[in-house]
Amino acid sequence: MFGKNPQLSPLQLRKQLLLAESELSRAQLEQDCLAIQVEVRIYTRHLRTVGGVAAITTAAVALFAAWRRPAAAAAPAAKKTSWLQTLLAGAGLLSTFWTAGSPRESK
Repeated sequence: MFGKNPQLSPLQLRKQLLLAESELSRAQLEQDCLAIQVEVRIYTRHLRTVGGVAAITTAAVALFAAWRRPAAAAAPAAKKTSWLQTLLAGAGLLSTFWTAGSPRESK
């Protein structure tokens, strides 16, 4: 391309330089997109790990709370539940939806 015609006009030379710069920019953009994809995969893997730990912790705390107060299950239904029990029940429900809704990673 550059060696065929030594008498290039300034406009033709500028066009070739712009084409080369465009190709370099495209290649750099492709590398940046691949780097972003890798970072997103790492981030989502960390979120899944944190979600799994939170689900296990919530289940363990709920089990411990149920084991600690077995008489609470036999209490009348009119008794108001504490905010901690409501929070634990909500966290357990959210963790169930989180684990059910997150896509499985194929290896």
